[in-house]
Amino acid sequence: MRKTVLITGASSGIGEETVKALLVAGFSVYAGARRVDRMQALADAGHIDILINNAGYGSYGALEDVPLDEARRQFDVNIFGLARLIQLVLPSMRERRNGRIINVSSIGGEFGEPFGSWYHATKFALEGLSDSLRMELHPFGIDVVVIQPGAILTEWNSIARDGLMKHSGDGAYRDGARSHVKMMASADQGSMPSPPSVVARTIVKAVQARKPKARYATGGGAKAILFLRRILSDRHFDAIMRAAERQATKSAESVLKQSPKGRNRSVGFRATCGE
Repeated sequence: MRKTVLITGASSGIGEETVKALLVAGFSVYAGARRVDRMQALADAGHIDILINNAGYGSYGALEDVPLDEARRQFDVNIFGLARLIQLVLPSMRERRNGRIINVSSIGGEFGEPFGSWYHATKFALEGLSDSLRMELHPFGIDVVVIQPGAILTEWNSIARDGLMKHSGDGAYRDGARSHVKMMASADQGSMPSPPSVVARTIVKAVQARKPKARYATGGGAKAILFLRRILSDRHFDAIMRAAERQATKSAESVLKQSPKGRNRSVGFRATCGE
C-alpha cells in the first residue's frame, strides 16, 4: 500500500525537490505552502502516514530594530504553524500506532549569528520541540526526525538579506548589517552551498528508513560546522564567525574591484545594500 505524505513549503527549493523525489520513490504526496488553514482539510482527512514540516523563512535584523509583530510572524510560520499541523495529524497516527513526523530545522538550531536572533530562536525552539515530541510519541510508535540543512542554494538567503537591510540597513547597526549582508551574499557564490536536491535525498532517506536517526545534518558544510560548534567554546566559535564575516566582506570587495565591469557592478551592489 502506498504511503501518504503531507509536506509544507513545497512551492520551491527544498520542498519542491522533496516532492519530486517522493513521487519518484512511489509515495502519494499532498503538497502545500505556508498557510496552515488551507491544509487543515487534508490533515483532517486522516491517514497521513508522514508529515514533513518544511515551511519557513528567515527574518533577519538587529533584535532592537525588528518590530515584535514581525518576530511573532516568524514564530507563527516557523513554530506555531508547524505545531498546529502536528496536532491535526497525531490523532490518526496514534490510533494506527504508526507514523512519522519530519521537521526541517537548520544547522542554525545549534548556534546563533549576528542579526539572526529571531530566526535562530525559532530553530532552537524547533530542536527542543522535536526532542520532547520524539520522547512523548515513542509509546505510540510514531517517529520524530529533525533535518538540519547547511548552506543550500534557495531563495532563503536573498529573502533574509532583504529583511536585514530593511530593518537594520540604516541606523546604529548599519555597518554590521551591511557587512553581514555581504557575507551572506558571498555564501551563495562560493563552493560550499549545495543544491536543494541534496536535502531532498536526505529527507527521502529519513522517510524510508526502518529506524530513522533522530537527526540528519545535510548539505553545504553542515557536518563540519556542527562539529566545530560542538568542540569549540562559545568564545572561540564567536571569533570564527566574526573572522568569516571580515573575510567574506574583503572577498566581495576584491571581486568587485577586479571585475572588468567592476565599477558598474560595484554601483549595483551598493544599491542592493542601500548605499
